[in-house]
Amino acid sequence: MASVQSFCSCNQSCIRIRRTCVRRDRIGSTRCSIKCPSGEVSNLDGEECGKRRLRMLIAGGGIGGLVLALAAKHRGYEVKVLEKDLSAVRGEGRHRGPIQLLSSALAVLKAIDENVGNQIMEAGCVTGNRTNGLADGLTGEWFTKFDLLTPASKKGLPVTLVICRMALQDILVNAVGSDILRNKSKVVDFTQEPGKVRVVLENGQHYYGDILIGADGIWSEVRSKLFGKQEAKYSGYTCYSGLTNYVPPYIDTIGYRVFLGLNQYFVASDVGHGKMQWYAFHGEPPSSTNILDNKKKRLMDLFGNWCNEVITLISETPEHMILQRDIYDRDIIDTWGIGRVTLLGDAAHPMQPNLGQGGCSAIEDCYQLILELDKVSKHGFDDRKQDEVISALRRYEKKRVSRVKILHAASRMASKMLANYQPYIDFPLSVCSQNLPIKHPGIHVVRALLHFTFPHFITWMIEGHG
Repeated sequence: MASVQSFCSCNQSCIRIRRTCVRRDRIGSTRCSIKCPSGEVSNLDGEECGKRRLRMLIAGGGIGGLVLALAAKHRGYEVKVLEKDLSAVRGEGRHRGPIQLLSSALAVLKAIDENVGNQIMEAGCVTGNRTNGLADGLTGEWFTKFDLLTPASKKGLPVTLVICRMALQDILVNAVGSDILRNKSKVVDFTQEPGKVRVVLENGQHYYGDILIGADGIWSEVRSKLFGKQEAKYSGYTCYSGLTNYVPPYIDTIGYRVFLGLNQYFVASDVGHGKMQWYAFHGEPPSSTNILDNKKKRLMDLFGNWCNEVITLISETPEHMILQRDIYDRDIIDTWGIGRVTLLGDAAHPMQPNLGQGGCSAIEDCYQLILELDKVSKHGFDDRKQDEVISALRRYEKKRVSRVKILHAASRMASKMLANYQPYIDFPLSVCSQNLPIKHPGIHVVRALLHFTFPHFITWMIEGHG
């Protein structure tokens, strides 16, 4: 039989004279309250009569779920994060390398908790103060460069950095606290009942809250329950990733580069502490070459004729530090929730990693959601505000979806452009002689277009939403 999680958070004895001990479900808890002579309920912790704290349930303890929980905690909400496997989330783990945080996401983190923001800045490796951009994979020559420093400086924002995912998760987990984060708690179902939402875990336990936020990633159970199971979209690329103890000679001047090639590309980034992170993308059917061994040999077959920077990074990486995964996203949806349930991060808008905006967008989602909920609950929450909190969820979705649509479309467009990158064409000198490779005339057009348009797009990403 399913059990309902409950505990009494009151350390006082319930006074029976003109007072009544009222049991109330609070995110799976029971708390002691008193009944005033007016008949209104007032909590023993000093909350205003008739008011209580908003109860928030979060499915998923990844970056988005933890940042939202931290923001909700500081707002005084009652919040529980239900995570199926904390060790997998926190660990560098399978396919989970360092993550890039743009100025917009860093500014949100500092606004939510300045101390946490400072810890992240100290633990991360700033890359936005160096040269970053696109380069030709064969020659290593720059195709175009990005200026991440100037727009951040003009707006007074932190400078883009990369940070070990495990270090980021540890900072957030410690800030959120073990009383809020529940491990081994996989959300498998929920029902919306009058005045509350009931969440069901895989082990049969139930939790109750005013709202449920699905932050459980691209394979979200909450999303499936809301809108039905839908197949994810294969990007056309498989990705090999590597992390190596290697300090290249250009480390002081270059933050990261994306090396371009026909139907394949290679991303290399400094991640600090004497390490380099790289991602090698190759266009092919899903799981067609999902191999456990000899990944380095496979990569040398694919990238062996590329520039020295690429070949060296592959060569310097131990075989066991090379991982492979297929890249998926989902079609964008205009509405992320129904009733008192909504989604954020990859559960709402999973996108390809080409712009490094997955985690950043999830963090921005959290801030917008908290801003909308604050409009309802800043003076306390009561049952008369049930419709208002549902409206707040819909406002959050509406305000975020337009920006996310652009980022989602841009990440897909980048994949298509990269698949067709062909900087040279063969020009036959004669019937018997070899062809002479010459620059494709379209390359100059694309480079000029990026030179004038991409700085505006970069600035827009860095400044964030609102």
